[in-house]
Amino acid sequence: MFPFHLADAVSRISLTLVVCLFAAGCQMPGAPWQSTVPAANPLGVWAGNDDVLWERTVDVLHDYQFQIVREDRLARVIETEYKVGSGCLEPWHHDSVGPYNRLESTLQSVRRRIRITLLPSDGGSRYAVSVEAFKEREDLPGIAANSAGAATFSESTPLKRDLNPVVGQSKPSRWIPVGRDLDLEQALLHSLRAAYTG
Repeated sequence: MFPFHLADAVSRISLTLVVCLFAAGCQMPGAPWQSTVPAANPLGVWAGNDDVLWERTVDVLHDYQFQIVREDRLARVIETEYKVGSGCLEPWHHDSVGPYNRLESTLQSVRRRIRITLLPSDGGSRYAVSVEAFKEREDLPGIAANSAGAATFSESTPLKRDLNPVVGQSKPSRWIPVGRDLDLEQALLHSLRAAYTG
């Protein structure tokens, strides 16, 4: 009788953990943007030190796990590499903001990139921080992958000397621009405001 109750308890606990992990994957943990009013874009920031403002901006992008591809201090622009959208089973990635974007990134290949512009005004003590998040969806023009059958040897045909029978997709992927991801922009703006004031 005791093992049955133990097995029942273990199955209930594991089911509860799976449900909690799925729910956590569809929500961004600690999302301050959900309960607050939308942030202005560009965000007005008071800063006494230009280097501290720049480094905190880079730190926020690293928190969202975006890889920075360009930092141009003369043009006052920070740009990131494209990052593949995180699905429901990746709650530690924060680029897919909200349940809809999580579900979309789970079912469809999506990628995003960020461009942040920090423009000084009022003699350099005030900055306008503009955040742009660009989103694209993948469009496969051909077969995504070949089956493993081409890599096996058949007994009914003579042996061929093709040493590389397995290839990738028939044509390269195309990416369709969807526009700007306003949910990610708002999440970044709130995280930037918290980083600047902290």
